[in-house]
Amino acid sequence: MARRFRGESTHKVDAKGRVSIPAPFRRVLEEGDPDWTEGLNPNMVLVYGGKSRNYIEGYTMKSMDDVDDLIAGLQRGSQRRRALELMFSGQSVQLSVDETGRLVLSPKLREKINIKSEAIFVATGDTFQIWEPSAYDDYVTSLEDWVEEEVDDVDPLTLLDTSTLDGAEG
Repeated sequence: MARRFRGESTHKVDAKGRVSIPAPFRRVLEEGDPDWTEGLNPNMVLVYGGKSRNYIEGYTMKSMDDVDDLIAGLQRGSQRRRALELMFSGQSVQLSVDETGRLVLSPKLREKINIKSEAIFVATGDTFQIWEPSAYDDYVTSLEDWVEEEVDDVDPLTLLDTSTLDGAEG
């Protein structure tokens, strides 16, 4: 099984939009890039599509290939396929991590999520998200409120569907 992104980390964004990727995230990006070898910089994809998204989502090359394969399995010309092609192909950018472990967030990407001087990287398993810190704080608060309203026992394991696990009781 491939490594997964874990944790969250806040980083400064300079005037040119350069921001350091957390070192553990870089290891996952390297492993998820079939063209990466020692001495090269890993490639990745940033998806910014979706009008209501207030974050940018980072994909390894392998994870993006998996999404592309799912989209390719949809009927050509269907509205669903067209929408997903727009969000995941048209409204995305492929880039390389630079030799110092940074990526450049273009002015368009920074404006999309209102990043000024800091960005928070948040792991989401096989992808990660880049947020403006106060927007992320608001999102976390809304999720915590939902958990308190929806779940009697706030142990996060109670939110998992264990019925698909071998030998697990649901």
